[in-house]
Amino acid sequence: MQAYVASVDLSASTLFLPDSTSIQYLNYGAAVSEASFSIAPLVQVNLLTGETTTLRTDIIYDCGQSLNPAVDLGQVNKGNKCVLQIEGAYVQGIGFFMLEEYPTNSDGLVTANGTWSYKIPTLDTIPKQFNVEILNSGHHQKPSGEPPLTLAVSVHCATRAAIVEARRQLASWSGFDESNSEIFQLEVPATMPVVKERSGLDSVEKFLRWTMGTK
Repeated sequence: MQAYVASVDLSASTLFLPDSTSIQYLNYGAAVSEASFSIAPLVQVNLLTGETTTLRTDIIYDCGQSLNPAVDLGQVNKGNKCVLQIEGAYVQGIGFFMLEEYPTNSDGLVTANGTWSYKIPTLDTIPKQFNVEILNSGHHQKPSGEPPLTLAVSVHCATRAAIVEARRQLASWSGFDESNSEIFQLEVPATMPVVKERSGLDSVEKFLRWTMGTK
C-alpha cells in the first residue's frame, strides 16, 4: 500500500532468449478462470469451509502445428508414465496451486503417506465448464506436453480476487475498515484452511461477530 501511494513500481519483467537447440520447443498459451464467492455450498469459494470450485476455464493454446489435436487436448498414458497434455496438465496445475501441500517434520522430511494428508486432483477438481481451443499457428510441429500446467495459476489468481471481494463485503457488513482487504499473502498451495483463514471467517468467534454485524 505504501508503494501504491508513492507510485513505486514493484513489477519486474525479463525476456528469456533460448539457444538454437531449444527455440523450437517454445509454447505459448493463455487461460482465464472465473471466480466468485459465497457462504452457500457448491460455489467457487465457500467462506465457511475454504473449498474452491472452478466453475469455468477458457484456454487457448498455441501448439504450432498440432501433431494430433485429439491427443493434445486431453491426456495420454505412455507405458507406465503419464504424458500430460493441455487438459491433463492444467488439472495437475490446479493440484499444484490449490491442493498439493507437502507436510514436513522438523528434519524437512515429507510426512504425508497417502491421500488422507496429501490431496491430489480428483474428478471434482476439473472445471465445471472447460473450454480449450488449440491455436494452430503452423510455425513448427511440437507436442503440448507439460507447459499448460503453469496456466492453472489463473485459478489461484481468481481465488485471491474472490477472497478480496469477500473480505471487503465482510468488513462492510461488520462495520470494519475495508482498507486492508487486499493486503494479505495467499500461499501456494492455497488449500482449504488457507482460503478459509484469508476469507476472514476462520473461527467461530469471527463468524459470530460477522453474523451479529449483519443483523
